[in-house]
Amino acid sequence: MRIIILAGGGGTRLWPMSRKNKPKQFCKLTAEKTILEETLERFKDWPQEKIYIATTKNLIKPLKKILPNFLEENIILEPNKRDTAPAMGYAALKLSLEDENEPIAFIPSDHYVGQVDKFIKSIRKAEEVIKKTGKLLDISIHPTNPNTALGYTKVGKKVLEKDGVEFYQFESHKEKPDFKTAQKYLEDGSYLWHANYYMWSPKLFLEAYKKHSPKIYADLMKIKKAIEKGNEEDVDKIYNQMEKISIDYAIMEKMSPGNVLIIKGDFDWKDIGAWDTLHENLMTKTDEKRNLVRGERLNIDTSNSIIYGGEEKLIATIGLEDIVIVDTKDALLVCSKSKAQDIKKLIKELEERGKKYL
Repeated sequence: MRIIILAGGGGTRLWPMSRKNKPKQFCKLTAEKTILEETLERFKDWPQEKIYIATTKNLIKPLKKILPNFLEENIILEPNKRDTAPAMGYAALKLSLEDENEPIAFIPSDHYVGQVDKFIKSIRKAEEVIKKTGKLLDISIHPTNPNTALGYTKVGKKVLEKDGVEFYQFESHKEKPDFKTAQKYLEDGSYLWHANYYMWSPKLFLEAYKKHSPKIYADLMKIKKAIEKGNEEDVDKIYNQMEKISIDYAIMEKMSPGNVLIIKGDFDWKDIGAWDTLHENLMTKTDEKRNLVRGERLNIDTSNSIIYGGEEKLIATIGLEDIVIVDTKDALLVCSKSKAQDIKKLIKELEERGKKYL
């Protein structure tokens, strides 16, 4: 199986540390390494020639700075940022030109994964099942709260088990429900958090695009002709006008249940999507008052907060609770932790004012 690490996202909810030219996957958020490096480390025992990174052309410089020795021919450069449906379709197309039947696994670069051995076992067993059944495989996680920032996968009966890895019948998918719906899903018990580890062969991915997203498929076929002619300018032109949509909306919500199996992930998993979820994920690295701190600090009567700064400036707080403070060279964020998901509104306002600070 070939591994495709998706590293072209923007990570806007982790502003101001995450920026357009240095999004969250290139930041040191959870450890002394970037989260892209942490993602790669999970595959240290995988054949290195079978590991690819998909990113956008404008991010090639920070990518090479962080990973100077990564195989250049295994970098899939998207002409622009067009969301996951065009990005994953483009990657599937590129790898179909090498081998359309060898399974591929799309791996997001912005997740925290504990018990890595169980995670890798899930992917290895998924490869076996894809080859045997021809079905799309995905991994979902047992939910612990009514999170509205994640997709939810409804599963049916268990249909298979291989070396402790459980495979369930896929029933349906709902992307980012409202809070009341997420509460119902949590109470129901048959809904899992969708973790976005799509695994299939390039050929079958492209057939799904043809059936469920024919406009994107048509553009991918135009890109294929342009690649075969060596016309990079046309590739960029076609890609840049493709529909901006996630693969969840374009494909997954339309998939026939009989063509999909879901692995119930039994490893520790977190989506590092915003400051509040980052704090939740790194609770083991907080101080005695549950503060997550980077840099010089002096915190008096401060608890359950995130305080990120540099070594050259002291951040002092008194009497704060559930607050996010992120200090960078040119921007300072201060917000309630409960409002961390609303940073996208702030980004929209900055975009309307101009490109500064983005």
